[in-house]
Amino acid sequence: MASALQNQPFKNREHVKAEIRRCARAGSVGMLLGFLFTALGVISDALNITLVLEPMSWFLWAIFAGVTAIVPTLHLVVAKAFSWHRS
Repeated sequence: MASALQNQPFKNREHVKAEIRRCARAGSVGMLLGFLFTALGVISDALNITLVLEPMSWFLWAIFAGVTAIVPTLHLVVAKAFSWHRS
């Protein structure tokens, strides 16, 4: 039985809740950064000025932030499915 418990992705319900909070926060930060970078790119392009980086660089950073936000979001889905399944 001990070896079967070691193969489980989460230890207990409290561990799942902590993972859900942490992953939700990380996903939100990634998405907010994506929106911020997109806004900087649009503003920079609309005003035809360079805000530290060129507008295309801001858009590339926005894509990168959005893609990186997918990882904690997927982990969040797994944690929620696990907590729902175990309840």
